[in-house]
Amino acid sequence: MKALLGLVIVFGSVGGGYVLSHGHLLALWQPFELIIIGGAAAGAFVLANPMPVVKTAMAGVPGVFKASPYNKALYMDLLSLLYEVFTKARKEGLMAIEGDIEGPEESELFAKYPKIKGDHHVLEFICDYLRMVVSGGISPFELDNLMTLELDTHEKEAHAPAHALQQVADALPGFGIVAAVLGIVITMGMLGDPTTDSAAIGGHVAAALVGTFLGILLAYGVVSPLSQAIGQRAEEQGQVLECIKACILAQQQGYNPQVAVEFGRKTMAGELRPSFGELEEHLRGERS
Repeated sequence: MKALLGLVIVFGSVGGGYVLSHGHLLALWQPFELIIIGGAAAGAFVLANPMPVVKTAMAGVPGVFKASPYNKALYMDLLSLLYEVFTKARKEGLMAIEGDIEGPEESELFAKYPKIKGDHHVLEFICDYLRMVVSGGISPFELDNLMTLELDTHEKEAHAPAHALQQVADALPGFGIVAAVLGIVITMGMLGDPTTDSAAIGGHVAAALVGTFLGILLAYGVVSPLSQAIGQRAEEQGQVLECIKACILAQQQGYNPQVAVEFGRKTMAGELRPSFGELEEHLRGERS
């Protein structure tokens, strides 16, 4: 919703200011300029990036127009789930949670938290590292290093679509100039035709200038903000994984479940972080 509001403000401000200056909106409708700019940008995007990045970027754009799933409610569910897993392991032994982490889709424990269960990356991260904890033979220091390596790799992969779209945004003004130059070439070719009147020449010059305008507007008003929004969504997912990492490492170091999830709470951003009492009350409600 926020992204849609931003686009409305961008186009409303630009279009509204143009109309209030006695401009005609139909003069800005130049479909052939759009074909040149959009086609060149799309081709360069596909040429410069692997297909997985292209597909992920295209799949990520619609998600920008939806509310972020990584909200306070998801964090509360995450901490509650980890608390229950740690408590079960502490009371019944590590082998008691083996069935839950080997088959989270069938686990009654995970079924209580559909938001966590529905996020493939989060669920896989939890189960992979809890599986290592259950199997034993790995120290907290080694586990920390392994988690850090995976998070670094995940960060690079998650931000690749945003970086790819940002490169398109950087190139769009140039493609706008290409469209403008082609329009000027057409206009210059018309100067030698005695049947061409000045109004037609003026119209073609205006159309050429629209190409430059569209390239700049699409770059800084649409594609660049979208790339930043996709990057922010990747950052939000990375913060969730950091929270899981802190909780699992604390549990591996021998802290009780209440303290272990407190480590995770401390990694959360301020606007998402529940207070100590709020989390304790939530966990007490889950226990009852």
